[in-house]
Amino acid sequence: MPAIELSKEKAEQLYEAIEIARKTGKIKKGTNETTKAIERGQAKIAVIAKDVNPPEITMHIPPLCEEKGITCFVVPSKEELGAVAGLAVPAASVAIIDEGDASKLIKELLESKKEKEEEAEEKQSKQSKEPEEKTKE
Repeated sequence: MPAIELSKEKAEQLYEAIEIARKTGKIKKGTNETTKAIERGQAKIAVIAKDVNPPEITMHIPPLCEEKGITCFVVPSKEELGAVAGLAVPAASVAIIDEGDASKLIKELLESKKEKEEEAEEKQSKQSKEPEEKTKE
């Protein structure tokens, strides 16, 4: 379960969820705090920015999330991620610890993530069946 890149519309929805969670719940900002929250099992969702340079700064987060069973999303902009997290500077990553009033938005995002995973599994199973049918002939 690698990190899931979101469409522009879904990224906006996630930004909104982070902003609401910041006001009514609890978030961790920055790669170090995000990593610690994931390792401790406190994070419900991890979010990393795609435009981080160098990418090695956040490369360890998706595998760590997979190991801990935490959903990891990728958003396009570190500037916008920092802004919705309440920072005046860009943020490479954010972890949502307590959703607060954003739980409904986050639930919708997780449902769309499950749908994407199911579609990917279906495509993969179709592709793996095609060669078998050809070898039977």
